[in-house]
Amino acid sequence: MEKITQTAGRDQLGGFAPDFAHYNDDILFGENWNNQDIDLKTRCMITVVALMASGITDSSLKYHLENAKAHGVTRPEMAAIVTHVGFYVGWAKAWAVFRMAKEVYLDDGEQEQHGGFFGQGEPNTAYRQYFVGNSYLKPLTDAKDTSVFIANVTFEPGCRNNWHIHHARSGGGQILICVDGEGWYQEEGTPARSLKPGDVVTIPAGVKHWHGAKADCWFSHLAVECPGEDTSNEWMEPVTDEIYKDLSTMP
Repeated sequence: MEKITQTAGRDQLGGFAPDFAHYNDDILFGENWNNQDIDLKTRCMITVVALMASGITDSSLKYHLENAKAHGVTRPEMAAIVTHVGFYVGWAKAWAVFRMAKEVYLDDGEQEQHGGFFGQGEPNTAYRQYFVGNSYLKPLTDAKDTSVFIANVTFEPGCRNNWHIHHARSGGGQILICVDGEGWYQEEGTPARSLKPGDVVTIPAGVKHWHGAKADCWFSHLAVECPGEDTSNEWMEPVTDEIYKDLSTMP
């Protein structure tokens, strides 16, 4: 049986809390983790479940996810474990663990993909000045060939566009169709609306608004530009950190 060796306690707390470092490195990991009554793979799975149930999603969870992967817990097994436990300890905890597990279980050299079915697209450099954070754009129609322009817009966690208004003499406006992740939409003077895949937002011309990702999640929506006469887009001030951070307490 492979032997688990841990030095994090002494490395980080040896001078400040030597007894704790001893218990962590020599007892918890040195004796408990090397007890052969339970195999390492099972012990890894139990530990991930215990941390998930406790709502712990810091570096310790990442360590134990990596440990689980290293000791034979496959990606499908981990997905099944987190899904099953989510029914008992809470769906929000499952989401939090999945976000970290996806990073841990990426294959070597694999890049995490975002954007949902339509794909992430390229960095949205042409409009970078109107966004806080990084966004990506994948046009799905060519404005030269059709009267309706549709693009998949992807926001990294925390990214949002500035307040803006779609102007039109008649018609116009925009429709958002959410396809991946979780985000926010807010019109001036109204509470923000939480968005998930399948949600649709109709934005009339002349309404000041913004939209973007939640702080801990990527987000993608299709942006459908509604036909109209004399249409234009007016970009305005950024959404402040104070306004954005207040949304973290909302469901």
